[in-house]
Amino acid sequence: MSKKLKLKLEGFNNLTKTLSFNIYDVCYAKNAQERQRYINYIDEVYNSERLTSILLQVTKIIGANILNIASQDYEPQGASVTLLISEEPIHTEDLSNNEEPGPLPESVVAHLDKSHITVHTYPESHPDSGISTFRVDIDVSTCGRISPLKALNYLIHSFDSDIVIMDYRVRGFTRDVTGYKHYIDHKINSIQNYISKHTLDLYQTIDVNVPQENIFHTKMMLKTFDLDNYLFDVKTSEISAEEQLSITQQLQREIFEIFHGQNAVDV
Repeated sequence: MSKKLKLKLEGFNNLTKTLSFNIYDVCYAKNAQERQRYINYIDEVYNSERLTSILLQVTKIIGANILNIASQDYEPQGASVTLLISEEPIHTEDLSNNEEPGPLPESVVAHLDKSHITVHTYPESHPDSGISTFRVDIDVSTCGRISPLKALNYLIHSFDSDIVIMDYRVRGFTRDVTGYKHYIDHKINSIQNYISKHTLDLYQTIDVNVPQENIFHTKMMLKTFDLDNYLFDVKTSEISAEEQLSITQQLQREIFEIFHGQNAVDV
C-alpha cells in the first residue's frame, strides 16, 4: 500500500491497533530498610497523580479528547490509571501511519482515535539480595487510522527505562467501499522504525516479528552500565571494590534475566 493511498472506507475504520509495553528500572538497595525506602520513593514519584499527569500529556501529544479518568493508589505499593479517550475534530490529512519516530516530550502533535490508555506500576524487591525492580505496564489502544506507536518516544523518556519490552498488534478488519476487507492500513516492518535514532543508539535491540499475523515485538536493553546509576542512596566511592564487583554481577544478572525472560543457569 502506497503512503499516498487513502482508503475510501464503508463507514468507520474498525481496525484496532494495540501497543503494549513493559518498562523496567533496576536498582540495588543494600538492606531491607533501604529496599523499603526505595519502594516508598518509587511509590511517591510514580503515584497515581504523577501517572495521570504523564497520560494527560500523552493525550495532548496525540490530540485526543478525554472522556473519563480512573486512578488508584494501592497498598502496600503500586498505582493504576485508565483514560477513556475519543478523537477531537481534526483534519484527516494530518493523520499518518508512516514508519517514522513519534514525538518526544517537547515535540510535535499527532492524533488518536477513540479508545483507551492504561498504566499500572509494580515496585518489588528480592527477599534476600539487594536487588529491587520497578515495572511499568502501559497499553495504548486505538480504533481508527492513527497508530499508537506515535506515543512511544514520549513514554520511554517519561520513565527510567533500563529495559523496554514492546508488543504491537493490529486486530480485526475494516471494509472499503467495494466490500474488500483490509486487515492493516499501513506498512510496518518493525516497532523500531517509530523510535528516534537517539533513543535507539542507547539500547541493544531484538525483534521477533510475525508480519503475516500483524504482530510485532521489540525488546530494548541499555548498552552502557554505570554502577552509580543503579545504587540507591549510596555512591560507588562509599563501598569497596570487592563489593562493587559483587553488586555489578547481581545487577547485570537481573537485567539479563528480565531482558531474555528466563532465569540464568549457574554453571
